[in-house]
Amino acid sequence: MTPPRAVEVTVRGMVQGVGFRWFVSREANIAGVTGWVANQPDGSVAVVAEGDPDALQILLAALHEGPSGASVSSVEVRDRIPTGSYGRFEIRSWAHRGD
Repeated sequence: MTPPRAVEVTVRGMVQGVGFRWFVSREANIAGVTGWVANQPDGSVAVVAEGDPDALQILLAALHEGPSGASVSSVEVRDRIPTGSYGRFEIRSWAHRGD
């Protein structure tokens, strides 16, 4: 069994007001990863996700595309230590500062 991987992602571009958080939540659930997504005050979207490395790659590929109406200009990915503390993937309130 492959050990889980965790990432913290910042997505920039036209990513607020276009259903981006709902898109990320759906894609994360399809891929089978846990974590959260939240809008940030600077107009970006923050994502924290944990799971199988292959499943995370699927989610990361989706983040580069976004939903129709979005225009992704950059996706910044930082590895972090998996905690296993997320039971599901959730949409968090606007400007959530993280865990």
